[in-house]
Amino acid sequence: MKSFGEITGCVTKPPDSVIKTGENVTETGKSVTKVGESGNKTAENVIKGSFKIHKSDDDKMLAFGWANVAVTADGKQVTDLQEDIVDPEVLEEAAYQFVELYREGGEMHERGGCAVLIESIMFTKEKMVVMGIPEGTLPEAWWIGFKVTDPDVWDKVKSGEYQMFSIEGMAERIEVKEDG
Repeated sequence: MKSFGEITGCVTKPPDSVIKTGENVTETGKSVTKVGESGNKTAENVIKGSFKIHKSDDDKMLAFGWANVAVTADGKQVTDLQEDIVDPEVLEEAAYQFVELYREGGEMHERGGCAVLIESIMFTKEKMVVMGIPEGTLPEAWWIGFKVTDPDVWDKVKSGEYQMFSIEGMAERIEVKEDG
């Protein structure tokens, strides 16, 4: 199986290893939004990032990667491109609901029927302990895989036009207060 980088020429790294300021990931401490909990929270050690497709199989039209990372392997809370912070418990529930109720991949949130979910695991601290994965190895995150059923969408994945997953959902937004 070829990596997404081999197919597209894009260099991708797991989100927990990309913790420096750059085009896709920025360390920040500004006001952000916490998803799914009530009350004010403080933004500490926040990482802003997007999560790219990490593996793909050209012959089978399969794509794999992080749907969302809540906390990096070294314990830093992640802020996504929409300025949202999602706690691992909230992400886990959202992942289960997506698998139970939807399982379909679309194109840019405009049309469905382009892909089918074939793999999903929410890596929590508890599950990683049971699996024997040492602490600090993987992020608390949701890993997914899709079989792309639309050849035009697959061409866009291969060309690098579509480089990441985007999971649509609804949540209650609660402002996070800055330290100091």
